[in-house]
Amino acid sequence: MTYAPKSDFLQVLLERGYYADCTDIDGLDDALTAGVVPAYIGYDATAASLHVGHLMNIMVLRWLQKTGGKPITLMGGGTTKVGDPSFRSEERPLLTPAQIESNIGGMKNVFARLISYGDGPTDAVMLNNAEWLDALNYLDFLRDIGRHFSVNRMLSFESVKSRLDREQSLSFLEFNYMILQAYDFLELNRRYGCVLQMGGSDQWGNIVNGIDLTRRVDGAVIYGLTTPLLTTSDGRKMGKSQGGAVWLNGDMLSPYEFWQFWRNTTDADVGRFLKLYTELPVEECNRLGSLGGSEINQGKIVLANEVTALLHGIEAAHAAERTAREVFEAGGVGVDLPTVFVTEAQLEAGLANTALFVQAGLAASGKEAKRLFAEGGARINDELVTEARLLTPDEIRAGLKLSAGKKRHALVRME
Repeated sequence: MTYAPKSDFLQVLLERGYYADCTDIDGLDDALTAGVVPAYIGYDATAASLHVGHLMNIMVLRWLQKTGGKPITLMGGGTTKVGDPSFRSEERPLLTPAQIESNIGGMKNVFARLISYGDGPTDAVMLNNAEWLDALNYLDFLRDIGRHFSVNRMLSFESVKSRLDREQSLSFLEFNYMILQAYDFLELNRRYGCVLQMGGSDQWGNIVNGIDLTRRVDGAVIYGLTTPLLTTSDGRKMGKSQGGAVWLNGDMLSPYEFWQFWRNTTDADVGRFLKLYTELPVEECNRLGSLGGSEINQGKIVLANEVTALLHGIEAAHAAERTAREVFEAGGVGVDLPTVFVTEAQLEAGLANTALFVQAGLAASGKEAKRLFAEGGARINDELVTEARLLTPDEIRAGLKLSAGKKRHALVRME
């Protein structure tokens, strides 16, 4: 997009690749230059941790704060009870209130590392939409809010239309999600003066609904802005690895594994990811991303160190790099590698090498582990594994290093 913004925030978004679309970029630019803009992104509490797929939008909130805006992290204590149907093929599993609260507790850890909370003009605030959604009276809500929504228009949104076109069920519960999210924006504008909602481009319809509702009910001028939905250069959804979701909480994915995820970035993605996930100057991101041959590995290490330091601290980043060098360059066993602990009970029952590869997250199933063996991609203590077998108690007690390919490793120790 060719646009010359006056505000620092939009300048950052455009330069670094965060920008997809905006409902009124000129109006938003004026608002950003006129004073502090409170802006929010919503996060439903569907898991105990956020994952890498959320990280780009958290970085957007971080940049908003660094350029003089006020971030609002809205936890979906209410909307999680319904579940966002956007571009999903089936309904989300319903969680209990206790599960939702527990998940919110786990998610808070990440925000506290990347955004500064407090009582100042640009300090972030964390809110929970259960504050207003749990208290709604159904009939009053239908009369006061529901009448502003056209079912015909709701059915035209791509997130809903794609589900219906595939003849997949869309429950009435899910259909209400977009109304509740729109109502969030209205309440945030009334209670906290919030004038901007941001999110991935798959949230465009929900964001527009909130703007339209707030204009109809209160006549307020508010804005929506979306970021691109990110895939890697080889077409994979960002945030997925061979072992599953790349969690942001250190107790669900170790800092070493997190570091290694970024170190394994495809060559073509290095420059783009440096701009999106670090605060290095754009010129340096472009320089590192344009390195050729084996030199591109320097850019990958910088990327891994910078992102890991932001989330887990500089010491964790340095420790992860040291471990990687021990494992890959010196052929040693890095002490910070992910570790699987085996109990005496497991030892007595007998443990197959396939089971350990699954337990370590190096294979999704025993069948996949056997395929890894057959393809020559598995090693135990740097020796090639060619077939499934039971490991002896002495082997396990002595400690093992499991390897899947050249880049994925884990240790096995007795508990």
